[in-house]
Amino acid sequence: MSFLFVILSIYISKGCDRMSNIGAFFDLDGTLYREGLITEVFKKMVKYEIIGSERWYNDVRPYFMKWDKRQGDYDNYLLKMIDIYIESIKGLKRHQMEYIAQKVVQQKGDRVYTFTRDRIKWHQANNHKLIIISGSPSELVSEMAKKYGFTDYIGAKYIIDDEGIYTGNVIPMWDSKSKAKAINDFVNKYNIDLDKSYAYGDTAGDYTMFKNVKHPYCMNPTKELLQKVLKDRELIKKVNVVVERKDVIYNLDIEDIQFL
Repeated sequence: MSFLFVILSIYISKGCDRMSNIGAFFDLDGTLYREGLITEVFKKMVKYEIIGSERWYNDVRPYFMKWDKRQGDYDNYLLKMIDIYIESIKGLKRHQMEYIAQKVVQQKGDRVYTFTRDRIKWHQANNHKLIIISGSPSELVSEMAKKYGFTDYIGAKYIIDDEGIYTGNVIPMWDSKSKAKAINDFVNKYNIDLDKSYAYGDTAGDYTMFKNVKHPYCMNPTKELLQKVLKDRELIKKVNVVVERKDVIYNLDIEDIQFL
């Protein structure tokens, strides 16, 4: 009887090990968080006079107004903020940006999509490895990872020197190539089986995440991402398209989507 118990225990243990090898890779901005967290960081930096308010009005606001009126591209607005962010953190100490990141997540961290929040809970209940791969600053991604109980994370790395001061250099994490490398690193670190794993994202930068996993989810996807997926017959077969608006969550067949 004791021998059978030992064999059963080993079998169950191995089963748990297999389950723990399933990964769930999440983008952050627009996939979990309902907007771009970098915009909240930018606002805080203006409030604390790290960035002059004139930079918003003269440099960023024109891009924002074009996007707000749907006459311009969101990425142009976002990239303008990132350019000013990179310029402005040069010479700052790391603890200053960590403090701002903590404040942003404390005050805004609950503004997430219901679908994504529920999927996080489902993955946690199934003992999966939850990982954020985001183009947001790593200090910010770290705070969101802690808040929602992620296993690990990686964000854009803004380089600091030996004294903990930002140099103005950055290692990006918002493009497909960088995200593909990040996934491979996490696969090796946690022995993740991609043939059983999941990915959630909303922009073309998440395309390689989708290519690598068994269960990709386009969450409120951009037109660019959808068009990219539609050119990939293998990806079409396995992709899920989810749109959350107000209090309704839609699951769409990508081949039935008509662009107007």
